[in-house]
Amino acid sequence: MNENGDGDCEDITFKWSKKVPFHKVGENYKTDGYVVTPNTEDLLRSHVKRIGGQVRTRFPPEPNGILHIGHAKAININFGYAKANGGICFLRYDDTNPEKEEERFVREIQEMVEWLGYKPYKITYSSDYFDLLYQYAYELTRRGLAYVCHQKPEELRGFDPPPSPWRDRPVEENLKLFEDMKNGKMQENEATLRMKTTLGDNKVDPVAYRIKYKHHHRTGDKWCIYPTYDFTHCLCDSIEDITHSLCTKEFQSRRASYYWLCNSLDLYCPVQWEYSRLNMANTVVSKRKIAKLIEEKIVADWDDPRLYTLTALRRRGFPPQAINSFCLSLGLTGAQTITEPHMLEAHVRDYLNKYAPRAMCVMEPLKLKVLNYDKYFQSKPHSLTVENLPTNPSLGSHSKIFDEYVYIEREDFCEGAMPKGYKRLTNEQTVGLRFVNMVVSVHQVIKDEDGNIKEIEVNIAPVGEVKKPKAFIHWVSHPRPVEIRLYDHLFKHKNPEDKDKVPGGFVSDVNHNSLKVVSGALVDIEGSYEKLKNERYQFERIGYFALDPDSTDDKLVFNRIVTLREDKDK
Repeated sequence: MNENGDGDCEDITFKWSKKVPFHKVGENYKTDGYVVTPNTEDLLRSHVKRIGGQVRTRFPPEPNGILHIGHAKAININFGYAKANGGICFLRYDDTNPEKEEERFVREIQEMVEWLGYKPYKITYSSDYFDLLYQYAYELTRRGLAYVCHQKPEELRGFDPPPSPWRDRPVEENLKLFEDMKNGKMQENEATLRMKTTLGDNKVDPVAYRIKYKHHHRTGDKWCIYPTYDFTHCLCDSIEDITHSLCTKEFQSRRASYYWLCNSLDLYCPVQWEYSRLNMANTVVSKRKIAKLIEEKIVADWDDPRLYTLTALRRRGFPPQAINSFCLSLGLTGAQTITEPHMLEAHVRDYLNKYAPRAMCVMEPLKLKVLNYDKYFQSKPHSLTVENLPTNPSLGSHSKIFDEYVYIEREDFCEGAMPKGYKRLTNEQTVGLRFVNMVVSVHQVIKDEDGNIKEIEVNIAPVGEVKKPKAFIHWVSHPRPVEIRLYDHLFKHKNPEDKDKVPGGFVSDVNHNSLKVVSGALVDIEGSYEKLKNERYQFERIGYFALDPDSTDDKLVFNRIVTLREDKDK
């Protein structure tokens, strides 16, 4: 496993094959609800021959925004199941809506898939098949199973929309009108091509094609009609010989039309399996809502570490291996639940506790001057060798400097009456310094003209020469100034979209104290930004941290990934 880079999934994906009830390749007909036609046996036989019995899945995001934590579950399921069974997984961009799609999102989606440790067998686009999809739509219309409709979107809203008065339009007329749509002879919203599926209560025939005079990021201005998800998805699955079409529960209602369309065209029909969507508390993942937060300057961009987009989690320092482990722990249940952030953070801690080297950081520095330094140390400064991670000696060690000036946390010194149970430095009480095994006692507190402590003059003595102190604290000497960013939940309520608890809308529920910037912190880490950028650290007593991309060699910026213990998150 790679501790610092992309997620290596070899130790996780094999478990997927043991946690799912999916059908064997070619045995689609054994799945509950699968529609069998007179052609099914021959179609399945040809399908198995084409793919050689190989498991084939796909991850089909729409390139209209950044992937979020819910997509991480989908990535793990699709890529993980294929990999666990010696199969392949396509990364297919569902680029059928030219209004919202951007090349930026295409690039970053692939980056996030590979960051999680998965390599697509092939990258495809729904737009790769636009010519073939049009032929399928034409054939569906020729068979009398699709028709051109002129109902407006507003007519189809509500609980009891009227059936289309054009549903029984003659086939030849439908073919002519559909060709007119393709050739740009109609205006947007003037017509759609709809599939003549079996109508139920309060249902309408799904749209197969709509008119959009928009430039497409790949096909340019070649098309002015674009297929919908309902038309495209199952046909692309069929074209690519997908064996297991895995999707979240909200697509369960579309399963009937998925099977209907493949069978209506006498095409190989994959099996659609649904699993519960990953919903995370105290956040929003809707692309529209995140765009609103950016517009209102509540967050900086899609990768703001307070969000749960994958780019944000990467920037904050979440290891991809921990995200994969978290997704595996959720399984493939159908029950819809809201997952607490601390469940994900627990996997992050488990991982970082094994791989993150220890370091010292002082958030609010208080300077100590060691008066009797020369009594115990012959050289200035004195160099110590400290293990990077005491529980994992294989991670090596590093040098740590101890000099006559030392910085400790301001809260580690108490002047005046001690709080009950206080175990750190006071005028009357000693404290130990970690690693150097020295005991510190106060000689004199030096203050400025305003009464603020400038420094404390102290004396040191080795452990063993004096009474053992009640506690040992962390410290830095010859430190490096850094900026520390501490994060809390972006929203006050677990569900900021709950209209009863948050009547003002999710923007009104923002926690304006979700980011705290500490500009005067000190660390004992050396090295350039380029050398340190992929590393994650445990700052003792404070939490786990990672460098932010805003960093430069002159100004290192650290994001807190998580605290050391869950109880400090609350």
